[in-house]
Amino acid sequence: MNRVPYNISPNQPFVPLLFAGDINVYSMARAFHELYGIRPYVYGKYPAWPCHRSRIMHYTANSRADEQDTFFSLVTGFAKEHQDKKVLLLGCGDSYVQLISANLDRLPDNVIAPYIPIDMMRDLTHKEKFYAMCEKAGVDYPATFVHRKEMGNGFRLPFDAPYIIKPSNGVEYWKHPFPGQKKVFKAETREELEKVLDAIYESGYDDSVIIQDFIPGDDTYMRVLTNYSDQRGEVKLMCLGHVLLEEHTPHGIGNHAVIITESNEELEDRFRKLLEGMNYVGFSNFDIKYDQRDGKYKVFEINTRQGRSNYYVTAAGANLAQYVVEDWIYNHPIDFRRVDKEFLWMVVPRGVAFKYIKPEEYRQKMKSLIREGKVMNPLYYHADKGFFRKLTLWKTQLAHYYKYRKYM
Repeated sequence: MNRVPYNISPNQPFVPLLFAGDINVYSMARAFHELYGIRPYVYGKYPAWPCHRSRIMHYTANSRADEQDTFFSLVTGFAKEHQDKKVLLLGCGDSYVQLISANLDRLPDNVIAPYIPIDMMRDLTHKEKFYAMCEKAGVDYPATFVHRKEMGNGFRLPFDAPYIIKPSNGVEYWKHPFPGQKKVFKAETREELEKVLDAIYESGYDDSVIIQDFIPGDDTYMRVLTNYSDQRGEVKLMCLGHVLLEEHTPHGIGNHAVIITESNEELEDRFRKLLEGMNYVGFSNFDIKYDQRDGKYKVFEINTRQGRSNYYVTAAGANLAQYVVEDWIYNHPIDFRRVDKEFLWMVVPRGVAFKYIKPEEYRQKMKSLIREGKVMNPLYYHADKGFFRKLTLWKTQLAHYYKYRKYM
């Protein structure tokens, strides 16, 4: 893949249009800005950190940006204003990705959206259906029981506590808030499990719920795999990250906080087979955990987009923006690449990382990478400065000390 010059001409043939307002979209905007010198246009629901007042993007808050009519109006209006360019449309959150996919056949001619059809996306993001695909492809996943509302509490499980509980349909789940709502629940007893199920269904959520065997091990047993599949359905990029620390707040549980890139060809090849077998297109992201009981890596879910921690890939030398631009804008051939460069990605202060990551081998590896300058927090960017931003960044970083002390 040939690198596009940093000082790209004002007559560049494309303009990025991104949707979301969190670190996911900030990381993608930074990737575009670093490589092409472009400030992407971004829509999110709120004037919130880290995108609000950022100097590396044109950010606009619209509280209804994730609603069909508003979303479609924003995209079509933007495309009309930039008729002389290709508009590269990327979603950085599940609701936006689904909106893009659902509108693929209606988008203006100058809008390029590198996503799979909506029916395929719904099947993949529905955990029950996703696990069925994994079964066929030989990809391991935790022992699973699918619970439906009509079952009530009169069901038997093929495994013992503790249990992991999560909705099959995450998009629908978050549309029905309730006290104590979490992304994922852990129940130590059958009684706790039943209380969680009751709370989920009483909120109005009506799809199935996944109950899984809890895989023992702390955050350091987690892995994240980020991939890019070109418009012909061939995987062109795979980058495996060894998660050392996750967030533990109720809404943020499972979000990555510290990652070191690593390589595992055997594991990566299984997921390459899964993706190419279904002719998948675009970014994909898998959450995986190593099960020390049987020595297998077991997948939890797929995100049909790049993950929140996507900058760990760009920082390790594989700029994610370049892959989609080379493929969809310039139609250049792309060689397959496994990222094997070690790099440390972190979004929490080093003091938090070293306090809560216990295994000494990982602490030593982190120290080594820091000494070598192979470390990056994507929120610290020389091109995105200013008093307000520095103050907010300082406050948000300090807040991690309080959050980890409270929830761990």
